[in-house]
Amino acid sequence: MPNSKAKKPVAKATKKVKLKIKSVAKAVAKKPAKAAHKPAAKAPAKPLAKAHAKPTPKAHEKPVAKPIAKPMAKPVAIAKPVAAKPTAAAHVAAKAAAVVTPQPKKINFKVGELVVYPAHGVGKISNVEEQEIAGVKLELYIVDFEKEKLRLKVPTNRAEQKGMRHLADRSMVEQAMKVIRGRARIKRTMWSRRAQEYDAKINSGDLISVAEVVRDLYRSDRQPEQSYSERQLFEQALGRFARELAAVRKVDEDQCTRELEEYLARNAKRGAAVGEKVEDDSAEEAA
Repeated sequence: MPNSKAKKPVAKATKKVKLKIKSVAKAVAKKPAKAAHKPAAKAPAKPLAKAHAKPTPKAHEKPVAKPIAKPMAKPVAIAKPVAAKPTAAAHVAAKAAAVVTPQPKKINFKVGELVVYPAHGVGKISNVEEQEIAGVKLELYIVDFEKEKLRLKVPTNRAEQKGMRHLADRSMVEQAMKVIRGRARIKRTMWSRRAQEYDAKINSGDLISVAEVVRDLYRSDRQPEQSYSERQLFEQALGRFARELAAVRKVDEDQCTRELEEYLARNAKRGAAVGEKVEDDSAEEAA
């Protein structure tokens, strides 16, 4: 009886071990089944490589800084100007502009020629020289005035601007003589102002203007005497006129002076006989 009691606890222990083994086997069998029902874990998605991915610099290489690209400005459309159709008047004007106007010929003076210089009257070109003035080479006319004992140097490229000209032709001389034969025209203004006008005419170099001064300042024996300044201007104008007249006619200057004085005297007598009066230009000047 005692042996049977001892076998019972051993049998119980064996049963417990078997039960544990079965439970462990069942647990092991159930685990993969549960794992089969669980969804598989998603693998981490790899980032797509960019087309312009920057290369990773190596340890021994220095990173190169790239310039920041500026955003391109949008092109602005520029409106093209519409060409206006030329009108008939514009067409005619264009044709007129296309026509080249002939420029006046440059006046050339020769050595030995008699010329007229406004401020000094008739002179003679004795030579043409080249001189260097302030580092610039100039070609100069050498003009001698025998009566004034004066020598003048005039640049050849500025002779016309200075008013130097050839002697008057015969038609111009005849026109000047007609001016002298006319009636004197005296303005009723202050003598100082008239004296300036007469002086400007004498030094203008124009033969007609010089003739006007001779005509206006001449006084006959029957007329009142002139002042000293009036007589001086008259003699200056008469000398300029007689000198050019003598050069044109190729005669002596004193002879032309006497002829002019006689001509003026005869003209004054004829005017006195007819009863001519001195014209007054004050009304014209006011107008």
